[in-house]
Amino acid sequence: MKCVHCQDMMRRSTAPFHVDRKGYHLSLDEVPAWVCSECGEPHFEEREVESIQTVLRQLDEQMRQMAPAA
Repeated sequence: MKCVHCQDMMRRSTAPFHVDRKGYHLSLDEVPAWVCSECGEPHFEEREVESIQTVLRQLDEQMRQMAPAA
C-alpha cells in the first residue's frame, strides 16, 4: 500500500487516535493501522474505523445520560 500523501510505502503497525467531541476527549494509543514509513501518516482500515465509531456512539450516549435535566 502506498501513502496518499507522500507515495512512500506503508507498513502494518499501530497509530494513536485522538478526538475532542461533545464535551470529552477520546485518546486511543495503539490502534492497528497502516503507517507510512516516510511521513508517519496512518490509514485505518474499515474494521478499526467501525470499532472507533462504536466507542464514540457509546460515549455520546453516556455523556447524554450525564447531562443535567433541563
